[in-house]
Amino acid sequence: MAVFLYLILGVYLSSSSQEIAINARLSGQRWPAHWIKASDGSTNGYGVYHFRKVFDQDSKPSKFVVHVSADNRYKLYINGELVSLGPARADVYNWPFETVDIAPYIKKGKNVLAAVVWNYGEHLPVAQMSFYKTGFILQGDGELEQKVNTNTTWKSYVNSSYQPTTTDLQTYYVAGPGDQVNGELYPWKWESGNYDDSSWKNAVEIMVGAGKGAHDYPGWQLVPRQIPQMELTNLRIPVLRKAEGISKWAGFPQKKGNYTVPASSKITLLIDQTHLTTAYFNVLFSKGKGARMKIKYAESLFEDRKDDQGRFQHKGNRNEIEGKVFLGYYDEILADGGANRLFTSLWWRTYRYVLFEIETDQEPLILHDAYGQFTAYPFEQVAHFHSSQQPELQDILSTGWRTARLCAHETYEDCPYYEQLQYFGDTRIQAMISLYNTRDDRLIKNAIDNGRQSIVSDGITMSRYPTNLHQFIPSFSIWWIATVHDYWMYRGDDQFITSQLSAIRSILNFYEQHLAEDGSLSKIPYWFFTDWTSGFELGIPPRAEDGQSAIQDLHFLYGLQLAAEIERELGEPALGSRYEALAARISANLKDKYWNEKRNLFADTPSAERFSQHTNILAILTGVADGEKAGVVLKTLLADKSITQASIYFRYYLHMALVKGGLGDNYLDMMDLWHTQLSLGLTTWAEQPEPSRSDCHAWGSSPNIEVFRTVLGIKSDAPGFKKIRIQPHLGNLREVKGSIPHPLGDVVVDYRVNDIESVAIIDLPVKTTGILQWRGEEFILKPGLQQISIAH
Repeated sequence: MAVFLYLILGVYLSSSSQEIAINARLSGQRWPAHWIKASDGSTNGYGVYHFRKVFDQDSKPSKFVVHVSADNRYKLYINGELVSLGPARADVYNWPFETVDIAPYIKKGKNVLAAVVWNYGEHLPVAQMSFYKTGFILQGDGELEQKVNTNTTWKSYVNSSYQPTTTDLQTYYVAGPGDQVNGELYPWKWESGNYDDSSWKNAVEIMVGAGKGAHDYPGWQLVPRQIPQMELTNLRIPVLRKAEGISKWAGFPQKKGNYTVPASSKITLLIDQTHLTTAYFNVLFSKGKGARMKIKYAESLFEDRKDDQGRFQHKGNRNEIEGKVFLGYYDEILADGGANRLFTSLWWRTYRYVLFEIETDQEPLILHDAYGQFTAYPFEQVAHFHSSQQPELQDILSTGWRTARLCAHETYEDCPYYEQLQYFGDTRIQAMISLYNTRDDRLIKNAIDNGRQSIVSDGITMSRYPTNLHQFIPSFSIWWIATVHDYWMYRGDDQFITSQLSAIRSILNFYEQHLAEDGSLSKIPYWFFTDWTSGFELGIPPRAEDGQSAIQDLHFLYGLQLAAEIERELGEPALGSRYEALAARISANLKDKYWNEKRNLFADTPSAERFSQHTNILAILTGVADGEKAGVVLKTLLADKSITQASIYFRYYLHMALVKGGLGDNYLDMMDLWHTQLSLGLTTWAEQPEPSRSDCHAWGSSPNIEVFRTVLGIKSDAPGFKKIRIQPHLGNLREVKGSIPHPLGDVVVDYRVNDIESVAIIDLPVKTTGILQWRGEEFILKPGLQQISIAH
């Protein structure tokens, strides 16, 4: 039954706020419903609160639409069934509400709407924004639904059983606290229809709700949620790796059962999901009054050795546990002795390993079940790649896809364990993974809008958004522009792209303020992060004393070139021409000031003391090094190990440069970094080479782009993917095939190479044109199926 309900939830909620029409009178107007809070509840301190509304229904309705939101977060139930989680992360000027048709769950007679709302208070995750008032609102869409509007007729309860848990993880961690629950104070079954709420107090009204744009409204600016609800799928945990203080239980945790922890005992249980995941964690238990159950979560275990700062840093092979240290955040349950108590974490957890530390009092504790509910953005992978010659590529692609999924929930995220923040440098790569592998563009558009919404008076985006703690990485503002351009090239959507033009102009204006007469930028303020690599202190490339830096100039040049294309097509052509003139001036200065003939490379600074792959990669991508010179630079930057090397993040740009520099066929020979991580037992891609803080960073999933863009050679050649350029780089592969999604269908390719000829079988969608470039020849492609043979 549980699995069936969660499947229904996923399908049903995915259409909320997207396919259900919303009453026009709620847009830009004050709402009849009020934001409410619990009587005796804190205004903005840490707290967990419950709300209930009992209502009668003469008959089962065919439709019963409600709009719901909260600050910080909520879970909504109808007659005990979970129907909505939210709101999606955003800022208070664009605060989402979810729209849900709850008619399938309503019955004739008595019905109960119930919600849990929580505010993290001082423990607020950095990715969670807030109006700094705990609040809950539910608004009926039409006349029938007005009776459930939030007001003082709703009952409220302050759940004092909750306390936050915090852990020193010896590194940067900002993803929020764990949950401690005292079972003796918890209102068990509060969401059910037969729960007695007679002792609960009436809710307190804060202010009326309002759609964004309402006249002189001082509260949350409510907007319809633009993304679907997250996937929820039950996830069994297959392996009990270690038990101390008790013999291993047969069947645990794979199966439900009655696993007894004796009275007055201490035990530990280490269970292994066998791969990293993100899930709401659930524990079903009985009895054990006075028992304390701590549940710890970790991506992997640490080797039992510390660095010179006394921190555990090294993880070694992620499959190995012996002699290692468990370091992770935790939830904690204090059992009340009742039967069939179900604990579910308020927020999802990230883990491969889960450690139970259980201490019982005078009564045995019975564990019935421990499992996760996998949650992530509901992407469906529709791209396909197959080659029987290199089966290990499938391992790389499946690992990359898992990484991409775990780094995508209500926003893209840098990492699911430590930060859960949407950084726009990471997001460019993540968005391209989505474009090449799925038909769902909603999270990409949401990310682009988030960037625009983060613009500050200086003119640039924040480095990450949504966030309650500002941070600026000016290079990431350029990568945000690149994300807009990528989306335009692969999906079109001209009206949406046009709405981003003011933000693009603002970013470029910020850079131009620092442009000298000779075409060089002075020191760009804030954190000019480029890559986590040993040659860049804190990720910052070297700069001259006056701030001059080739990498700074190349970022600005890259942004100008992309913006000029968009302006010429959709904006102001004259501004596009101005950007092109600026770009030409900067390019000329780069060639004059940074080219080093002796090294066949562009230097990082005018003094030519330092060189990096990064500078030269960007020189190739911007055309500062083009033609034969690009090939020379590329070969040099690959061969010269004395220069600063690109790490897993900037490999994305290195691989783009391979194609532009004529060495695309080398791509499949440059997968050592990914093979190394697989050999270490990683099931997602790490943030950086060992020792790595995070075991899951989607910027490492670039192979899930490049096998399609570089190996199969499929890329957009015009806005909206109206023209398709196919330029395969098979390396040593002799048979390979695959497909990617296109706005009008699929692009399908099948390559076969033998000693006599090379054959390409290509199927293009209707209303498209294309070009095949292969083995020094060029062929015009048409819609439909076609075969091209090239004799050797």
